[in-house]
Amino acid sequence: MSSARPSGLPLVDAMTPADIVLAGPVVARDEVAGLCDDVRALLETTGAPVVVCDVAGLGPPGLAAVDLLARLELTAKRAGGRIRLRDPAPALHALLDLVGLRFEMEGQPEQREPPLGVEEAVEPGDPAV
Repeated sequence: MSSARPSGLPLVDAMTPADIVLAGPVVARDEVAGLCDDVRALLETTGAPVVVCDVAGLGPPGLAAVDLLARLELTAKRAGGRIRLRDPAPALHALLDLVGLRFEMEGQPEQREPPLGVEEAVEPGDPAV
């Protein structure tokens, strides 16, 4: 007797972030509640700890975009997750820094300190440690 394997990898699927695309130059104020509901639903249905928000289509950044992203992050935190931004414009990244909001950016390397005792370059003639 043989059984079919389930498709996909359950562990990978549970850890793969869900995506949401924020399109349009400006997101209308009445659309914010629906987007927050979408983020909450994605976190609950997929079980993923992160929702990736593609912000490339937001257009020129302004305080409306900052307000939207802050509300989405708050909604995600209340649901036990967080959001990660994909393809933010440099101006949006600078504006978020200016207002003091820190978001994880997709593709951004982690900021870590090098391990102790590791030298990046060795000069000839340096004594061994």
